[in-house]
Amino acid sequence: MNHRKAGRILGRNASHRLALMRNMSIALIERERIITTVAKAKELRPFIEKLVTLARKGTLHARRLALMKLPNKIAISKLFGEIGPRFADRNGGYTRIMKRQERRLGDAGETAIIEFLKADEKVGGEAVPVAPTVAD
Repeated sequence: MNHRKAGRILGRNASHRLALMRNMSIALIERERIITTVAKAKELRPFIEKLVTLARKGTLHARRLALMKLPNKIAISKLFGEIGPRFADRNGGYTRIMKRQERRLGDAGETAIIEFLKADEKVGGEAVPVAPTVAD
């Protein structure tokens, strides 16, 4: 029986799952949008959203905690420099998962796109524009 066991196993042992989550998080932070399976995307969402919550705090302690979970200094610097401040006004819900119609070619697995929201987007509602920045 599988009572009181949270999370998906994804056909991997614990260390392999942690490595998978770290690698997918780094890819998502670098590219801000990745294509993966639906199950992996659903597992990645809480992992990455906890990191973004730490990045919103922006303290040295939060940075060190994030480095413990994701030991990649380049990804952490982008997370704390760009992505965290983008969601300063938002209380959770930093990512979106959209199922794709196309299935994976080799095994016909369901695929999904997981991406960070823009600063002015809302999930399932009208977008509220933000003030233009110097880059606009």
